[in-house]
Amino acid sequence: MAGRVEGKVALVTGAARGQGRADAVRLAEEGADVIVVDVCGPLPGVDYASATPAELDETAALVEKTGRRVAAGQVDIRDLDGLRTVVDDGVAQLGRLDVVVANAGICIPRTWHRVTPEIFRDTLDVNVTGTWNTIMVGAPHLVAAGGGSVIVISSAAGMKVQPFMVPYTASKWAVRGMAKAFAAELAQHSIRVNSVHPTGVATGMTGEAMQSALGEAMAENPRPAGMFTNLLPVNVTMPADVADTVLFLASDESRYITAHELAPDAGVTEF
Repeated sequence: MAGRVEGKVALVTGAARGQGRADAVRLAEEGADVIVVDVCGPLPGVDYASATPAELDETAALVEKTGRRVAAGQVDIRDLDGLRTVVDDGVAQLGRLDVVVANAGICIPRTWHRVTPEIFRDTLDVNVTGTWNTIMVGAPHLVAAGGGSVIVISSAAGMKVQPFMVPYTASKWAVRGMAKAFAAELAQHSIRVNSVHPTGVATGMTGEAMQSALGEAMAENPRPAGMFTNLLPVNVTMPADVADTVLFLASDESRYITAHELAPDAGVTEF
């Protein structure tokens, strides 16, 4: 089946690389024009390298390679007014908005007693407030379009306990609840809101630096380490695996699915 989101326009945050890039390109491959947004600058407190403007340019080029249009903007999702300006400009350029993919987020693994107030605050500011900002600037355009789909990228950590990630787990449970709350109120406008809960995904976020931080935590307290084990015999999934779930939720194939959690999680949330 081709053209599953033909004629739609989607917003994807955290789109410079990794999961966000995969989402943007997959939606474009199936017919959507895309607004791609990323901070493209230093992220607070993280152990991994931040995305760059060149990476966002590369995402835009990959979207254009599919034959679809793209509008790109550099902005911190914590900046409500700045994000609104970028999204409004993108909608003006591309004509409408039908899909919002709130993907941007950070993760800073630490054992509980090594979490600083700054790590806790920054994680919730980006992952929770940033997601709220994204929906708040995107939803009015979906209302104007007569309906649409909001897709909140949570995590397996938003469905079960994951050790060494107190701030991240708190944030991902929060956006899971946020998705349900928005779904209840936006349904009157034919807007669906769902959350996606992947297991570990091979991205810049989950690379060597994060694995090292997790390794230090596991060495200090090895017993909970098994909670990261997937039921299926894979250690990590690919961004494209998550993008397929995002595409389904963006398409009319999921037109009666709202206020739900979809988990491309290799079974990690089942125990």
